[in-house]
Amino acid sequence: MSQITQNPEFLAKLDEIARRYDDVTKEMHDPEVAANAARIVKLAKEHANLKRMADPYREYRKVQEQIDEAETILSDTDGDAELAELAEAELPELRQKAEAIMDGLIDDLIAGDDAQVDSIIIEIRAGTGGDEAAIFAGNLFEIYSRYAANQKFKFETLDASPSEQGGFKEVTLNIKGPAVYTHFGYEAGGHRVQRVPTTESQGRIHTSAATVAVLPEVEETEVDIDWEKDVIEHVSRAGGPGGQNVNKVSSAIKLDHTPTGITVSMRDEKSQHKNRAKARRILASRVKRHFDEIERSKRADARRTMIGSGDRSQRIRTYNYPQNRCTDHRVNQNYSLEKISAGQLDEMINDLRKLDRQQRLEAP
Repeated sequence: MSQITQNPEFLAKLDEIARRYDDVTKEMHDPEVAANAARIVKLAKEHANLKRMADPYREYRKVQEQIDEAETILSDTDGDAELAELAEAELPELRQKAEAIMDGLIDDLIAGDDAQVDSIIIEIRAGTGGDEAAIFAGNLFEIYSRYAANQKFKFETLDASPSEQGGFKEVTLNIKGPAVYTHFGYEAGGHRVQRVPTTESQGRIHTSAATVAVLPEVEETEVDIDWEKDVIEHVSRAGGPGGQNVNKVSSAIKLDHTPTGITVSMRDEKSQHKNRAKARRILASRVKRHFDEIERSKRADARRTMIGSGDRSQRIRTYNYPQNRCTDHRVNQNYSLEKISAGQLDEMINDLRKLDRQQRLEAP
């Protein structure tokens, strides 16, 4: 802690955040700015993000002033003995309070943009293992939906391709909530399951896999997409169940982003308009991630290479049903699979956050 609080660059960053918070507050009260709806919305979002750190930092400075005052009283050998006794009694509590506030600020500052993401798109795809892999993808869907409910997050299924034996070949979710990315960001990568499938007559344990991608959802204004020139739209009739409307109305949408080759297909809704809107949300997030990954590779981002790149090929976790054990390979810890299946991910996520925090602090 002392090394962090004495780090001039760290404290300068917090001072900068506090100043920017005051500037934004002042600008929001400007009548001309208040009349600009687009500008005021953007400022309000920035104001809320800055407030999350500016308020506790000011509280930290206030407590630090009290600590300095108490230490001054104690260093005065000719001072009032009763006052010195009171100051000595208060110091441990004040130092503990200051440390707790600073720990929170460190976590927020290290998390950076992650803590500001309040809407994410999660894509779960069945991997090797056939029907069992699809069932496992369905298990992951249930785990995330339960954890989202525990956290009071808003959960929406954007698109799904169910498997005949249960589960999903692939499913796309949207989860919204304060700092939601800090809860689900560590889920990106390869997930492996070991268990006896219901179709296995001889009781042999099989290994299957599913992959998870986690994308911060972005507004269309946050990514440079020319929807007229850069995107080719294909419209067709949706296949599968859904009644007569599915067969008669061309509601399915496929978007091709020609600069990157990224494609998104959406047929979940009977409305062409709704499918187009959902497809655009997913495409914008995928395109943003595409260019972010290029930038990250240029910078050789330490956090992503240590805690996990989020690449689907990277195996991050194994779910062993016979042993009721879930192992996260990044922290090399085992957790109760029964609790994980019930959506109780807090212990594991906290361990991942601690590892992430440690690695970010140690990174050059």
